[in-house]
Parts: sequence; C-alpha cells; structure tokens
Amino acid sequence: MNIVIAGAGDVGCHLAKMLGGGGHDLTIIDRDPARLATVSSLTDAVTIEGETTSVEILKTARVEDADLFIAVAPAEEQNKNIISALLAKQLGAKIVTARINNNEFMETDNNVLFKDLGIDLLFYPERIAAGEIYDLLKQTGTNEYIEFASGQLQMVGIRLDEGAPLIRKGLDYLFSEAEVTNYKVVAVGRDGATLIPKTEDFKFLEGDLVYIISTRDGLDEAMEYSGKNKIDINSLMIIGGGRICDTLLDRIGDGIGLIKVVENKEERCTWLAQKYPDALIIQGDGRNTDLLIEENIREFDAVVAVTSSSETNILACAAAKRLGVAKTIAEVENIEYIKLAEGMGVDAVINKKLSTAGRIFRFTLSNKIRTVKCLNGTDAEVLEFIANPESRITKGQIKDLNFPKEAIIGGIVRGNDCFITGPSSTVNAYDRVVVFALPNVIDKVNKFFI
Repeated sequence: MNIVIAGAGDVGCHLAKMLGGGGHDLTIIDRDPARLATVSSLTDAVTIEGETTSVEILKTARVEDADLFIAVAPAEEQNKNIISALLAKQLGAKIVTARINNNEFMETDNNVLFKDLGIDLLFYPERIAAGEIYDLLKQTGTNEYIEFASGQLQMVGIRLDEGAPLIRKGLDYLFSEAEVTNYKVVAVGRDGATLIPKTEDFKFLEGDLVYIISTRDGLDEAMEYSGKNKIDINSLMIIGGGRICDTLLDRIGDGIGLIKVVENKEERCTWLAQKYPDALIIQGDGRNTDLLIEENIREFDAVVAVTSSSETNILACAAAKRLGVAKTIAEVENIEYIKLAEGMGVDAVINKKLSTAGRIFRFTLSNKIRTVKCLNGTDAEVLEFIANPESRITKGQIKDLNFPKEAIIGGIVRGNDCFITGPSSTVNAYDRVVVFALPNVIDKVNKFFI
C-alpha cells in the first residue's frame, strides 16, 4: 500500500514502526525536523518537512496516489488533522483517517457528518483508553484484557508474582494431552522479549507476563494459575479529571457505588461536579500521598491514575499499591516507562497511543480483519480475522499449513460456538480466528486469510 502519515509524534512514530516491515510505500509529513529524524531512525520511509495542512506539501507527498492517509498530529492540533484529512480526500486519497480530541465528534450523528465529508474514520485516543480501563475493571485479576466476538473468546494478560502456582512449571502443568481445552497460552513477555511457548522444555518464571486465550467458561480456571482472585469493584478512585476520566465516568454510569475523583485544577473540578453529581470531586495533587490517605485511599477497591503526567500516574499507583489497594491502573504516555511502571507494582498499564496505532493498523491489512491490539509487555499484536472462502488458512489442519513460527492461532468462533485450537484443528470459511503474532510476520499471517 501507498501510505502517507501526517504527524510524526508518538502515534505516528509507532505506526511507522509497525508498517515499516510490511512492504508498504511509506511517507511521513511533519514540520519538526527532530521528529522526522526519529522516524527515519525507526523505519525506511520518505520524510517531508512541512505543514500537514499545506496543499503544496500534500501534493509533494503524492497523497493523490495514497491508499491510506493518516492524520495523527498531536491532540492539540486536532483542527489540523481534520483539515489535512479533508484535503487529502479531495486530492484523491482512497481512505483517510484523523485523530481528534473531542468526544462530541464521536456521537453517531456527528460521525456520519464527517463520513459524508469524506473522513472514513475518526479516532479519539482518550475514548479508546477509557474503554480499555473499563474492561480491566471488569476483569480485575488481569494486567490486560481483550474480548473477541462479544466475549465468546477472551484474552488475558497475567503477571506471575511471587507465589503464583505456575512459576517453574511447564506447559504440561496447564493442559492434558487432550486436543480440546478451554484455554491456551499464546505468548509470554519476559525481560523485554516476547516468547511463544510451544516446546516441552519451556518453564514459566516469576515476573512473566503470560497471555492466555480462553473461552468464557475457561477463564476462571485459567486465572487460578496466577494466584490472583477477581475483585468486585464497588469503590473507585480516579486520579486526574481530564478527558479520559470524563469518558470513563460516562462509560461507567451508575455501575460502581462510590467514585471519587482527585483533580488538581479548580475549574475542572467544578465542571466535573456539575456533570457527574453522584461522584465525589476533590481538588488536590495526586502525587501527594498524605492527601490520598486523608481521602481514605486504603478503603477503595481500585485506583485509576489518568493525569497528563506518566510519572504522576506511576507514582500514584505505586503509592496506592503500597497502601493496600487491590487493583491499580495507570495511563502511561511515555512508552519507555511501561516496564518501569510494571516493575513498581502497577497492576495494569494503558498507553492510548499504542492502542490507537493498533486500530489504524487494521486498515493496512485485509478487509476481513476485525481487531488489532498492540499488547503491553510484548512487542507483538493480537489480531482477529475472518477467514475468506478458499483462503490458505482453510486448506487443512493447522499443523500442516506451514503457519509462521512467530505466530500462533489461539481460538476460533464459528457461528454460536467457540473453541481453543490445537494442532489438528481446521479453520472453515467465515470463521472468526484470533491470532497472536510478532510484527515481522503479520504480513505473512494476513496472506493466509485473503
């Protein structure tokens, strides 16, 4: 594909890294030469210095030939993203997407309006992050949680802390020799590397982030191996009252009995109190441990830190964990800080830029892909495909297909049924198939389904 990315910030850089190995013709536009230099160090792409709203610059980037145009300038440049996407469409780009920072634009009527104008997809990173936090609050024993096919298949990431039953055990401890199981380990994040365990000599170690795909019936059994129990969230403290907090509160509704928000800015506190009268809004600094203790943080089932500062979010969650809070979730903007947060005991980390990049990446694959999710703690993605009739994936048992070794098929949804795959499993036309894959083989995996 011929792809043009307008904006070389964190989202643009990560997209460029994801797309660089897929044989695409990639062009990056940004006005900041330092950002362009960073992109150039990550991938082989044409870089153009200039404003993303300049018609001349867009023509220089040959957007008229673009199969996909992605406007991902930073959030404060929302209007530039919309303008550049509209210009790209008028100049001939086939599919255009734009990053926004206004939840109002995502409402159904407004979304249709933008589609009528020519923007195929608006994406709001804060909304994506709020959705992931909401899912994690439903599955409190996990470090990451993803649903497929309305929850018929579920993938969880489980950190093996000291005392977890799975430590120093092998794959045979999890499963019998039977082909049919309710769950399956698809990957392990360890010391910055991503492992796909398939051999008998593999052993789980303390600190491993284990990714398990499961049917709905098998999830509780799979969770037992982590030594962690599911917690009912009846009280929630949110540190940071920005856009993620707003979207999360809207999503939760009255689903949690007690919600307290700690926000530093008085004006924002007033706005939140008016919009969410059932929530307790406290003005204060989330880094202040004394304040958190005064606000009875020990009594809360979960703490979510979503300020604009990654450092504040990590420190607040680490403090909450030391004070006995069962579940902590931090939004970490700086990708380099993710492992730091996990090392400090934060239960789950959200990075809205990685999540957003995965959503956009879907457009570069076959039109039969439903989901792409970048996974924290690994350098890999989980993908949900729909198998085309006569595609390679339908031509025999999985063990005989020469499927890439750096990928693994986890589960299949077939009509109203779902099951975890084994070596002798087969894929039928129109099955929904969940695959875990390292970046270097995603393009190869995609070709099995088209």
